[in-house]
Amino acid sequence: MKLKLIPLILASATLLPGCFEEKAKDTADTAAAPAVTKEDAVASVNGVFISKKTFDALQKQISEHGQGQSFPKEQLVDELIQRELLTQEAHQKNLDKTPDFIERLAEIKNSLLSQVALQDYLKNNPVTDEEIKAEYDSKMANLGSEYKARHILVKTEAEAKKLIAELEKGADFGALAKKHSIDPAGAEGGDLGWFTADRMVAPFSQAVIALENGKFTKQPVQTQFGWHVILREDSRALTPPPLDAVKEQIRPLLQRQKVQAKLESLRKAAQIEILLPPAAAAPAAAGAAEAKPEAAAQPSAEATAAPAGTETPAAAK
Repeated sequence: MKLKLIPLILASATLLPGCFEEKAKDTADTAAAPAVTKEDAVASVNGVFISKKTFDALQKQISEHGQGQSFPKEQLVDELIQRELLTQEAHQKNLDKTPDFIERLAEIKNSLLSQVALQDYLKNNPVTDEEIKAEYDSKMANLGSEYKARHILVKTEAEAKKLIAELEKGADFGALAKKHSIDPAGAEGGDLGWFTADRMVAPFSQAVIALENGKFTKQPVQTQFGWHVILREDSRALTPPPLDAVKEQIRPLLQRQKVQAKLESLRKAAQIEILLPPAAAAPAAAGAAEAKPEAAAQPSAEATAAPAGTETPAAAK
């Protein structure tokens, strides 16, 4: 059976760097590493054994970086044989003595050492459960509130004031919304459901926050969508997720903070001189400063989830 070659040696831009780094580690550890025996090998090339450890490393690399690809064990072994053949030829030609190879090997070594240094730092300075709890408490303490509201959207201030007058006489808010609102939520009596303040445009959110539960705005609220009459039906404090549910999301954040603090500490203790000349500033477009209008409010990804259409207050932030 003719094995189909794994497209790693000539075509893989993803796996080769990792494999090259693995080879660099093997090269660096040659003096200390025990000799590979036949019992611990998956193949032999000109008397040189390819270890099971190298085979396992290739499997792991494909699993992590192969974008769902998998290969039979025979193909993996054949791939390692190809690499060993090329490695032996490179040694015969003394390619490992060329300046280009030595420079690349030094770059890979430095890259590996920087990764090992970070791993060593995090191993000796792990994120503790106490630190995770403190970060959780800090973030959950400021969750804020969410609100349940209805609104009626009309085109003019005069229309909005007329509706407020009707409400003050006892008219039903939902009925007025169904009859007069130009927002799609009007069909549901203007019901916007539960939302946080950041999902609405600022004037709308500010009006909702200022209201008491069960009260409606006594003055129309203007946004880019038109004029609103708003009824705040209810409010409640946001319920934080359990600590165990977000613990493993908090850990990487704290690890990055620790790494950043370590790097800043190293920079402060080092003598650093930037020798690269600064990049020239890109020329500004002619007249841009004079002609550039103030940016208009744009819809947010979260806001579009609100139960309303293109003219809902939740459609932009």
